[in-house]
Amino acid sequence: MNGQRDAEVARPRPGFWFGLVVLIVKPFLVVWTKQDFRGRENMPRTGGVVFAANHISHFDPLVLGFYIWECRRIPRLLGKASVFKLPIVGRILGSAGQIPVYRDSAEAADAFRAAVAAVEQGECVGVYAEGTITRDPDLWPMTGKTGAARIALMTGCPVIPIANWGAHEVIPPYTHSFRLLPRKTVRVLAGEPVDLSAFHGKPITTELLHEATEVIMAAVAAQLGELRGETPPKELYDLRRHRAAEEKNVTGEDGEAR
Repeated sequence: MNGQRDAEVARPRPGFWFGLVVLIVKPFLVVWTKQDFRGRENMPRTGGVVFAANHISHFDPLVLGFYIWECRRIPRLLGKASVFKLPIVGRILGSAGQIPVYRDSAEAADAFRAAVAAVEQGECVGVYAEGTITRDPDLWPMTGKTGAARIALMTGCPVIPIANWGAHEVIPPYTHSFRLLPRKTVRVLAGEPVDLSAFHGKPITTELLHEATEVIMAAVAAQLGELRGETPPKELYDLRRHRAAEEKNVTGEDGEAR
């Protein structure tokens, strides 16, 4: 079924730089990992779309990019601006159409303007809704930032929840050490579009964006639960709440350092 559908829709021309990335990354992943890619039928083959994914490793952008490529789409991932400043990698990423995110600056909104423009031009834009690699001790998704919801509600495009698992065995979270052998299986599962109909046609307020984001993250967690064969937690890990609690433990209720 997937093969027939893929044959009917030609993959867009990737351009030189993205083609170069594919030429390097795909053979590397094929040789050094085993892939278990599911749910590709849920990724629209044409038209603007946002996919929201969990983040467990510095390795999973390669895995997700390969997965989206196998869905016959060209991924446009939002990534940390610091990576785009690296001499060689940054130039390749920028030239390949990836979108830098400038945090805590006047340029922060530029990434979402670029993402909205890309979706409106029919691109497939990827967002790590957590904003960083998960801090959940069991590697479940954390509460999300509102970028994916904002892009979707501004453009009316579908949001595809995607879960990945196994990349953390290649590069453990918050490290840069490779563990290629024995070969690891990287698993990716895309779900059906998230139902955001309850939010359409309403003013895009902060509260609305947070509510829509909760729905998106619940869908991502559900996909990860299916991949792992486990039940996701009822409440996702809230990084801000945990940091606030840690700070309170350090300073004490009266604000004095302990």
